[in-house]
Amino acid sequence: MRRFTPAVLAALTLTTALTAVPAAQAHDGGSPVLGIAACTGTACHFDVPPGTYDVKVLLGGEAASSTAIAGETRRSLLPETVVPAGERVARTFTVNVRTPEGEPTGVDGTPGLDLVLGGSAPALADIRVTPARHTRQVFLVGDSTVCDQPGDPYSGWGQQLPQYLRKGVSVANYADSGESTVTYLGNPRLWATVQPQIHRGDLVMIQLAHNDKTTDEATYRTNLETLVAGVREKGGRPVLVTPIVRRWFNADGTLNNGTALLVNGLGVDHPAVVRSVAAARDVPLIDLTAKTKALVESLGTEGSKALYLYNEKRDNTHTSVHGATVYAGLVRDELLAQHLVPEGLVRVG
Repeated sequence: MRRFTPAVLAALTLTTALTAVPAAQAHDGGSPVLGIAACTGTACHFDVPPGTYDVKVLLGGEAASSTAIAGETRRSLLPETVVPAGERVARTFTVNVRTPEGEPTGVDGTPGLDLVLGGSAPALADIRVTPARHTRQVFLVGDSTVCDQPGDPYSGWGQQLPQYLRKGVSVANYADSGESTVTYLGNPRLWATVQPQIHRGDLVMIQLAHNDKTTDEATYRTNLETLVAGVREKGGRPVLVTPIVRRWFNADGTLNNGTALLVNGLGVDHPAVVRSVAAARDVPLIDLTAKTKALVESLGTEGSKALYLYNEKRDNTHTSVHGATVYAGLVRDELLAQHLVPEGLVRVG
C-alpha cells in the first residue's frame, strides 16, 4: 500500500462537491454528520465517541481512479482500489476508535474518527459511518514491531493488518513500543486495560520478545502463560506469535544467529519458548520468526533492506511501511490457513 505523501494528498479530488462542515455539526444542529459532509478535500473527520464503527465508501469518478484509505494513527484500513472511469465501487471496513488512538502509553490523539484518502488517483463519491454490531474483535498485544507507529517511516505489522480484514472484523492494536512480557503485565495502561475489554470469541494475538533482553526463561514462560490464561478467563481465543526476525546476516547469507533469531543475553531462545508454550497450552501458533526468516533470506542482504529501515535509519529491527505490509500479509495468510478468522472476512486480493 502506498504512503500518503503530501503530493498525493494535494492532488486529491473528490467526485462529489464537498463543503467543509464541522463534524460535530449536523444539518439540523443535532446528531453529528456521519456522511460525506464531514469530509474536506483531503480527509474526513467524524465526531464519534470511542467504539467500533462500520465504514462504507463509494469509490470512483468520471476519470479512472485508485484510492486507499488510512485512519487514526496511520492505520491502513483499505488497500488501494482501482476503479475504471465512470464507474463506482463500494467497499466496507470496520475500525476501532479509542483513546489513546495509537500506542496505549502515547498521546491521546484527536477525538473521534479521522480518515485520510490516498493512492495514486483518489476519488471518493460517498461515505457512511455507522456503529458496528456483532463485530469480531482482534486484539494485538506486542511491542514496537507490531504497534501503531506515530511517525513515518516507521510502521508495525499490526498497523497494516486492518487493510486485510473486511467489515465485521476490527483490529484493536494495544501493542506498545519498548514493552517486554514483564512491563506489559506490570503497566496498568497495558494488560490491565486490555483484559477487561475481551469478550467471548475475541482473538488476542500476542507477540512479545524483542524487549525481553534480561528476562530469564522461567519468567518469560510464566508471563506468556499468564497472558494466555488471562485471555481464556474472559472467553477469548489466545494466539501466540513468534517475533519477527532482525535483519542480521551471517557471512553465508543466513540468519542463523542469536541477534537475528531473538536469543537474549541469558541464552533464552524466545521463539523456541513461545512454540513450547503454544504446544503445552494448546494455543494456536503463528510462527512469524520462521516465516520472516525464510523471506528475508530469500531476498538476500540487498533485497531485504526495503523491508526494514536500513536505508533510512540503519535499523535492522523495525519495519518500513512496505515491510510491515508484507509481514501483515504473512499474518493474514495464517489467520486464513488456521481458520482463526472466517474466510469471508479476510481480503485475499
